[in-house]
Amino acid sequence: MGRLVPAVTRALDILELFLDGDGTLSAPDIVRKLQLPRTTVHELVTTLAARSYIVPVPGQPGRYRLGVRPYQLGSRYAEQLDLAAEGQQVARSVAETCDETVHVAILEGTDVIYIAKVDSTHAVRMVSAAGRRLPAHCTSVGKMLLASLPEPELAARIPDDVELVAMTPNSITDPDLLREALAEIRARGIAVESRESNPDVSCVAAPVLDRAGRVVAALSISVPMIRWSDERRVELEQLVAKGAADLSERLGHRSVA
Repeated sequence: MGRLVPAVTRALDILELFLDGDGTLSAPDIVRKLQLPRTTVHELVTTLAARSYIVPVPGQPGRYRLGVRPYQLGSRYAEQLDLAAEGQQVARSVAETCDETVHVAILEGTDVIYIAKVDSTHAVRMVSAAGRRLPAHCTSVGKMLLASLPEPELAARIPDDVELVAMTPNSITDPDLLREALAEIRARGIAVESRESNPDVSCVAAPVLDRAGRVVAALSISVPMIRWSDERRVELEQLVAKGAADLSERLGHRSVA
């Protein structure tokens, strides 16, 4: 674990003080409660106010309340909770149809995090768990999410001169080859991963959109190679696209006819 940054810790301590009492505080209140130097508190309060984390209370000079930014962060957190809950329901429905392992994942940096998962009932199945993190470029959900990024953002996350980590001999480690794969995924609207994160598993994935049409997650179906074939892949591509569309609709997305 990395070192904690004292200034950030103090700023968060100040924000958490607003959870108690009437929700308003003055700089002297903060000095007293946190036992911090007045100069430090003044600088932190000024910074938090400049970023809209706290705002002056009208008619009460020197007192502050929470601003709009914590509300926006909380709303985004709530959206993710809804996504996880809705994703679990859709994943269950898809898994009941194909009896394979189904995941819903989001992108964080250059990794994917699985936020929902339903297992296959087969004795031979993919072993994973909600909350697991994997390199995005090694997974179908990750490649689907990377393919949705604007080019400048993709370049910032995956520079041309970086060598990507390999999870199996089939993993893509060259950024140029990854970009070629992502271009194909954008054109098809479906991502396929063949033994790139697990030597015994292949996956298909499709994008999940929110009400504004933004790609916020991806839904995938993972299949052991003993049950994988071209015919099976085509069948699962259709199913994963339908499942992702159903989840998108639950999140408020309306496709254009």
